[in-house]
Amino acid sequence: MITDARALRPEFVPRDLYHREGQIDHLSSQLTPSTLDRGDHVFIFGPSGAGKTTVAKYTLGQLEAEHLGIRWAYVNGMSDNTDAAVMHKIVRDVGLGADLRREGTPTSVAVDRLRESDDRIIVILDEVSVMDERPLYVLYEIPGVSIICITTDEDEWLADLDERVYSRLSAAPVIRLNKYSHAELVDILDARVNHGLVSSRVDDNAVAYIADIAAGNARNGIALLRQAAAYVEDNEMRELTTEVVDAIADDAQREVTQRKIRALGTHQRLLFRIIRQAGEIDAGTLHARYEDQSDSSKARPTRRRYLRSLKQYNLIDDDGNGRGKSYRSLV
Repeated sequence: MITDARALRPEFVPRDLYHREGQIDHLSSQLTPSTLDRGDHVFIFGPSGAGKTTVAKYTLGQLEAEHLGIRWAYVNGMSDNTDAAVMHKIVRDVGLGADLRREGTPTSVAVDRLRESDDRIIVILDEVSVMDERPLYVLYEIPGVSIICITTDEDEWLADLDERVYSRLSAAPVIRLNKYSHAELVDILDARVNHGLVSSRVDDNAVAYIADIAAGNARNGIALLRQAAAYVEDNEMRELTTEVVDAIADDAQREVTQRKIRALGTHQRLLFRIIRQAGEIDAGTLHARYEDQSDSSKARPTRRRYLRSLKQYNLIDDDGNGRGKSYRSLV
């Protein structure tokens, strides 16, 4: 059934990216070497599962293949969100920090490596709304470095940005992505089927059904397809049908949720664990338990940013405002 498992992985970047050609062209036009001489940065906004990260990685992969002297890095703010974590992830990704240890190496060493590089460096900051703001400021000041900022909630992130960071980045070009339509998501799933499965054993109705359930979210659609293919193979079945999709739908959702939890950084995971254990908890008690259990507590504004990211990930929900605010687990 499965001929190439890579095509079913959420981080897989396909050779052909459907229904994002305009956004790819726009991003590429901002990041070609002649354009990069102006030191441009780019924002990519859109809902979860709309292809933001894939568009960025796909475009940079193409530019790296077409032009000498381009290096790029990918940082996920959910897991790497402090100044040190962001900088060390960048220098490792671009091949300038293999000898640096994340613990015990000053952040300034990583910054110096970037400054000393003769190559053009492009950094994808995914889930940027969760990150500390200092890396944005530092990266902006390094000649030869361009930033692609990716997040779901455009207005909230920009409103919360420090004034000095906002003044530097506010003129950046913006690329906005919408949810995929049903037909577009069917095309995307069909491409994964053709690349990674024996397509003759996949019912067309099953692909359309997966697209219905996923409701425009490609990440969820791919998770459903992956679970369904594994179910067919494990049970030595002949065909992937709508009945198979029904059988694995809950498992696919649990997989998506577990991936989100695994991606959390230390402090986000602690906040989530406290809320999950309580089921529902008021803000005051949450912060008190967090401070009691954390070895190095983050400031309250940072915690609120982390809590917003947990809500965006559909791991928690909140109710009320100020001292009357409460949080509850959704998983």
